Parts: sequence; structure tokens; C-alpha cells
Amino acid sequence: MSSSQIGAKEKNLAAQSSVIAAIALTAFKLITSLATNSLGILAEAAHSGLDLVAALITLMAVRFSSKPADFEHHYGHGKIENISALFETLLLLLTCAWITYESVQRLFFQEIEVTASFWAFLVMIISIAIDYARSKALYRAARKYNSQALEADALHFSTDIWSSSVVILGLIGVVLAGLFPGLAFLRKADAGAALLVAIIVIYVSLQLGRRTVQGLLDSAPIEFGDRIRQEVEKIPGIYGCHKVRVRMSGAECFIDLHVNVGADQPLKAAHDLTEQVEEAVKRLTPDADVTVHAEPKQRVVRAPEHFHDT
Repeated sequence: MSSSQIGAKEKNLAAQSSVIAAIALTAFKLITSLATNSLGILAEAAHSGLDLVAALITLMAVRFSSKPADFEHHYGHGKIENISALFETLLLLLTCAWITYESVQRLFFQEIEVTASFWAFLVMIISIAIDYARSKALYRAARKYNSQALEADALHFSTDIWSSSVVILGLIGVVLAGLFPGLAFLRKADAGAALLVAIIVIYVSLQLGRRTVQGLLDSAPIEFGDRIRQEVEKIPGIYGCHKVRVRMSGAECFIDLHVNVGADQPLKAAHDLTEQVEEAVKRLTPDADVTVHAEPKQRVVRAPEHFHDT
């Protein structure tokens, strides 16, 4: 089995485990929210439901993006990961709009009793433990294989850790309001926690959406091109490096660049230099697909001197 096949298999396993975890969390939170009438937990159930959809999309994206390049897709199918991440972002923003609306209704217009039971706390604590384990595993796989889809999935699970913690604080507020009459205002803590969850998710979603759009538009860090030029121009026999272009297609990186070499050297020597250039670039990005175009060094033509008889 090749390294690319091993990588695809590991990415698929990571995505599959996320689907299983999302199903379990969504079911637990939904049942508990209905039993306790907690909007905070219901918001978390909706969030986990979106995570389930996102995990399914990620699973499909990871599978299809690993397909090799063909006659119609010369750079492979890696952009599928960017598209899936963008779709996940839109789903999260829609969910946040609903949670915000419901939170405002409960804070200012409706009186709904929330039951902060032992099971509510237990489900949220279990949720945090599962989210932590999954986000850590997904981040590890995302870094290893430079997968934006897995990174987006990991971001969802890590966001759940913070939002679940906020919901627990909201439930604690409800308990305190029941024990101490002077803290009756904390009965609204659950709705406030749900609103804070929405704000957290909106912020993370916008960050994810920005990076996803940049990936779809083939944006590349300017400093990365400068690093490539500096590394290439250290090679003896290279007189300049220009037209550096970097393109990401999912986990794959494609780099094109032009270099100036001696105009009078043999073709074999020029080819050997381009091999050294490719090796230098791959020291910065080991798995990059590098294309080097060699151009003759421009000669400096000095203007002739004119002598006048006196």
C-alpha cells in the first residue's frame, strides 16, 4: 500500500469516528434538552446535529478529494474539501441565527422553566470529554495530512468544548436561582448561555469561512513566496527567481516558478540546476508538486563609448 493510500485510509477513519461521535452526542443532548426544557442544551443539541451533518460532509469530502488527478481535473479533487468546509460554515451560521432568536425570546418575552437536573450536567460533562478526544485526534490527522476538511471538523468539536462549558455555567445559574431567592435573575442564565454559544460559533464560523474562501480563490501567503525565492537564490548557478506561484488543492500544494541560469551552459547542466531548485523548494514543503522553468540569464549590454578627435 502506497503512502497516499495509507494517508487516505487514516483520514477516512478519522472522519468516520467523528460521525459516530456526533451521532452519540446529538442523541444524548436532544433527549436531555427535551427532558429538562433547557434551551442551552437544546442549542448544544442543534450544534451537535450540525456537527453530524458537517462530519458526514467531511467524510464524503475526504473520500472524494483523495481521488487522483484525471483528464478533467488536472490538479486533482482537493477543492472538494474547501467546498465542504464552506457548506459547513453556512449551516452553522443558520443554526446560530435560530439560537439567537430563541435566546432573545426567552430573555425578554417568554417565561420557560428550566430543570437543571443531574442528567443535564452529566450529558454536558460527557460531551466535553468526547469533544476533547475527537478534536485532538482530528487536529493530529489534519496536521499530518494537511487536510482542511479534517481541520474544519476538529474546529467544530473544539468549539463544542467551550460552548458546552458555557451551558454548564448557565445550568449552575439556574440551580443558584432556585437555592437563593436573591439570585432569581439567574433563571435567565440558560438563555444567556445559549446566546453566548451562538456568538462563539458565529465568530469561529466566520474565521473558518474566510479561510475557506481564500482556499477556493487560491490565496497564498506573500511571505511564503519570498521564502521560496530566498531559498532558491542561494543555489550556485541560479541568478534569479521570479514568477513564484503557489496553489493549494485540498491537502496538495502546487508550486510553479521561473529561474535564471547561465545562457551558455549545456542543457544537462541547466536541468541539474532545476533538480536542485526542486529539492530546495521541497525542503520547505516536502509533499509539494514543483514545476521549474529555466530561463537564460539576461546579459547586460553596455552602451558603446564614443571618442571624438580633438
